[in-house]
Parts: sequence; structure tokens; C-alpha cells
Amino acid sequence: MMAEAIRQTVASMLKGIERYNPENLPTLERYVEIQSIENAYDLEANLAVLKLYQFNPLMYKIDITCQILLKALTNLPHTDFVLCKCLLTEKQCQESPITQIIYLADILERCDFQSFWNRAHSLHELCSRITGFHDSIRKFICHVVGITYQTIDKSMLQQLLGGIDADTLRLWINKYHWKDQGSTVFVANQDENIKTKNITEKIDFEQVAGIMATCK
Repeated sequence: MMAEAIRQTVASMLKGIERYNPENLPTLERYVEIQSIENAYDLEANLAVLKLYQFNPLMYKIDITCQILLKALTNLPHTDFVLCKCLLTEKQCQESPITQIIYLADILERCDFQSFWNRAHSLHELCSRITGFHDSIRKFICHVVGITYQTIDKSMLQQLLGGIDADTLRLWINKYHWKDQGSTVFVANQDENIKTKNITEKIDFEQVAGIMATCK
């Protein structure tokens, strides 16, 4: 894979003052495109690209920025998207299609998955440039389902995962070791996920002595 071949070169570019060398941008931008094609991911390198755009506005490329933002979405529930967005100007955030990608992030954060799929389908050309984009989002949705539901209606799960067919649904159920119960899917016993926490407060003698003195 080309991503593995270029990773070491990029790592050396990110050391010390070289991280801020604009001459490295063409290589870093090519690396972003390779990540999109090969379903690889390197957050540190992508943040370096956005930082270089900050320092060198005339070198800014909206296409590369869109790919970086979409790749960040594929790593939910981690906060990569927020880190990337913080390196953009307010004007850039209002440009199309960046504003549409930000909207995708917002509805994913709200777990409004059906709205996400409707919008993602309308942005098919943009999202399809990122290999594995839809399945990465499905992983995030399964993560949310896994910590939220005990059982879920099978047809609802299909819709949450983007209207997938029965065979594909079965693959996702098996991947997360859920149990197909006919019309429903057993996800997890959420009661078992509740962890009790013992809180121990330590008060030293000096603190007690001070309290007792005020009570006299």
C-alpha cells in the first residue's frame, strides 16, 4: 500500500521545525489523497496540512480540506473532527461543500442517523471519494447502538445503518456478536454495563481540628 510506503517520509516531515515548512505541502496533500483512496488514516499529518494552510492562506485547497474533514468523521466517536474544524477560519466554514460536511458532523453528534443518511446520499459524489466512508459511519452507529439499546427492532436497525439489506445487516449483527431474535436484535444487557463507584473522602487531622475549633 502506498500509504505505508509514504508514512515514514511524512513522519520525518512532522518533526521539529519541518512541520511548518510549506515546501512539504505537496507531499502531505498527496498523502491525504492516498488515505482517501486506501482507507488509511493519519490525523497528525492531516492536522499539519490544515496548520500549513493557516500559515499560508494562498496555498489553501478546499478539496484537500474536505477530504481531511470527511476522514475525521470516519474516526468517530473520537474528537478528530473538532480538532480539524478548529484550524479553519469562520469564512472557510461557511464555504460549500465544507458547510455541508459540518452539517453532517452536527447531525451525527445528535445521533440523528436517518437524517444523516438522507443528506449523505445527496452528497454521494463527495462522500464516495473516501473509501470505506459509509462503513466507518456504520461502525460509529453500531457503537452508539451498543451502549444505548438492550434490544432493537431489526427494521429500525436496518434504517439506522442506512437502509441496508438483510444479508448486510446479518454481517453487522455477527460482527458485534449481537443475537438475531427474529424481528428484534438483542444487543446487550445494559444493566450489566452500569458500574458502581465507591467514593472515599480522606480528611486529615488538621482539617478536623480546624472544624472542631470553629464549633467551640
